[in-house]
Amino acid sequence: MSDSLTLSVSSPDEAREPFLRLVARAALVDGQQPFNDQALVDAGKGARSLLVAERGGTIVGAAIVGQGELEFVIDPEWREEGLGRQLLEILLANQGRPGPDDEPLRAWAHGDHPAARRLAATHRFDAVRRLLQLRRELPAALDIAPVPDGFELSTFRGGRDIDEWVELNARVFAEHPEQGGLTAEDLSFRRSESWFEPDDFLLLRDTTGRLVGYNWLKVEPGDDRVGEIYVIGVDESTAGQGLGRFLMNRGLARLAERGCVQAALFVDADNTRAVALYRSLGFTDHTVDVQYEQRLPLRPQRR
Repeated sequence: MSDSLTLSVSSPDEAREPFLRLVARAALVDGQQPFNDQALVDAGKGARSLLVAERGGTIVGAAIVGQGELEFVIDPEWREEGLGRQLLEILLANQGRPGPDDEPLRAWAHGDHPAARRLAATHRFDAVRRLLQLRRELPAALDIAPVPDGFELSTFRGGRDIDEWVELNARVFAEHPEQGGLTAEDLSFRRSESWFEPDDFLLLRDTTGRLVGYNWLKVEPGDDRVGEIYVIGVDESTAGQGLGRFLMNRGLARLAERGCVQAALFVDADNTRAVALYRSLGFTDHTVDVQYEQRLPLRPQRR
């Protein structure tokens, strides 16, 4: 069998079954998904490229590249053979030489694995962001927190909810482009996923009807032991009123109602206010995702 690794661009439809099997195996071994949701959404829309790595006609890995980022995974059955290094070097070779205005290339490593750290160190990547995954146990039932005075709680029903949520989400996550940049099209893509349930998308409005907060939950079909606080946000103008804690408690109660025994969420390690809230609600460290950024080569200075 040839030891050379070949890489080819594939449409999500063409590679769907082998790609999903590869992702499932990696998630089972690693305890987390090898690609983040936005990368998968962008690949599905054609905004990023899905690449399949083969060795001797067997799919041994996959990558998603585009928007200045790359993510890749090697099938657990084919690890410890140097294929991760080969795949990364092929991906880097195909990125082209950075131009004067190009941003540094970023790469996500889902799980702070020693192999990822070694590859980063040998290919001029520095860790620039840490995304914590926190978890907590859920009892069979949780008390339902009353809605604060002056606010109304509902669930997502489309229509005006779409544009209002996109606008609020953009403000809440203005400093995080991958989350704050979500569009109505991105929302539509997620609503078409098998896990989407409108009653798991909680919306909080003030008495004027203005959307001021939300807690979007995610429960995977067939894997409902762990429910995720998919994304939660509160308008900065309402800070200090306990709305984030209220939405968290309502979300946890909903996950318990769905039969989940654990709740999970992702949060940037440097978001100290949010991390403190989640820890006060019983969340503890589970794993971490690390974003790396490649150091650009030094350019000769003009005399």
